[in-house]
Amino acid sequence: MPATASAAIEAPRAEAPPPCVSIESLDAYFGAVRVVRDVSFVVQPKQVVAIIGPSGCGKSTLLRCINRMHETVPTARVEGEIRFEGRDIYGRGVSPAAVRRHIGMVFQRPTPFPTMSIRDNVAAGLAVLPRGERPSRRETDDIVERALRRAALWEEAKDRLSASAVALSGGQQQRLCIARALATSPTVILLDEPTASLDPISTQRVEELVYELRAEVTIIIVTHNMQQAARISDKTAFMLNGELIEFTATNTMFTAPSDPRSEAYVTGRFG
Repeated sequence: MPATASAAIEAPRAEAPPPCVSIESLDAYFGAVRVVRDVSFVVQPKQVVAIIGPSGCGKSTLLRCINRMHETVPTARVEGEIRFEGRDIYGRGVSPAAVRRHIGMVFQRPTPFPTMSIRDNVAAGLAVLPRGERPSRRETDDIVERALRRAALWEEAKDRLSASAVALSGGQQQRLCIARALATSPTVILLDEPTASLDPISTQRVEELVYELRAEVTIIIVTHNMQQAARISDKTAFMLNGELIEFTATNTMFTAPSDPRSEAYVTGRFG
């Protein structure tokens, strides 16, 4: 056998990198009440995953588990496993703050800090880094500009960085919150109904932003808007009564779902 053929046969296979986020047999509780039930799915790097389902089905709770926000509620707890790039985020000694640095979150309603300027809002996550990791003021200014540019807000905000963040419009405030999440260079951004309180034009801007950011970060978005899920996501998870009913390619979810409950939901027969 030629040496080249032998080498090709004997060459060890490179191990595939771990998924960006891997959820395995996840249960989430408020006290004794289990609101997320045995959920498992995998998110690959640079994917946009939409989570859909009727109100109260556990979508937002699941999202909050992924960056350890769920446990900030008294009596709340999780069972099961969530891995970020192969590491258990609930493992012993893992800091929730460190998790949130890599897995940022934007909530349904814009949440700018009202006593802070636009600049300081964007830089807020940098201020809580360990002392040796905090950037200088000049470096912070560069990070703020870069984050605002990535969030498509720089041109609107560059001349009023010292102004109060609450002077921005609702849509601008939401993009500011996205810039704040981007400032710490996260690998994953979680979006919880980010356009629910926005007008159609602002909604379009945020959707365009999500589409652009998919080249840089992994995005998991909870939405009631099924048209939005169809427009911007690669894969879609359908939840009902705390359970994951189906997780598949978005086009499949909206054209040929495998579960009759998924079909009933996406065709508007309930929810």
